[in-house]
Amino acid sequence: MVRHAVATYGRVDALYNNAGIMPEADHSVIDTDVDTWDKVMAVNVRGVFLGCKYAIPQMLEQGSGSIINIASFVAILGCSVPQDAYTASKGAVLALTRSLAVQFAGRGVRCNAISPGPIETPLLMDWLLKDEAAKQLRLARNPTGRFGKPEEIVNAGIYLASDESRWTNGANFVIDGGITVNYF
Repeated sequence: MVRHAVATYGRVDALYNNAGIMPEADHSVIDTDVDTWDKVMAVNVRGVFLGCKYAIPQMLEQGSGSIINIASFVAILGCSVPQDAYTASKGAVLALTRSLAVQFAGRGVRCNAISPGPIETPLLMDWLLKDEAAKQLRLARNPTGRFGKPEEIVNAGIYLASDESRWTNGANFVIDGGITVNYF
């Protein structure tokens, strides 16, 4: 991917790590099987690791670059409807983001995270269309009363990829419609 970008564009200015899975078998640690746990970690954490592993050297060579890692609002608070592998994986993404921000900012490479709330993606909507009670439970927790739209997250990514954010490093943009500020 990095070689292709360099061959095509001559450089890598931004890396947007947005892979993530949340299998139906992901529940509490007491009833999630090890294979499900490992699969979630492989996609959600190892995917970010590998993207960074190969993009950062190119960015260092250029003297600039912006890494944007997609975490989740569940990484910063507990979840009463457990999805522990997903939650832990997104917490790991936040921790990795902070570590990379400290390591590479002095050499021109910034690293930030976006922690979205529930977004209307095919993955989420397919699951929630099958389970109206789960859908209503999640909507009730959001002061806006709706799920986010993909473009509402992408706009933050565009900012973080741009030169307008050149002093933004190690930040976590929580874009969740107010879920994390809602105590009820």
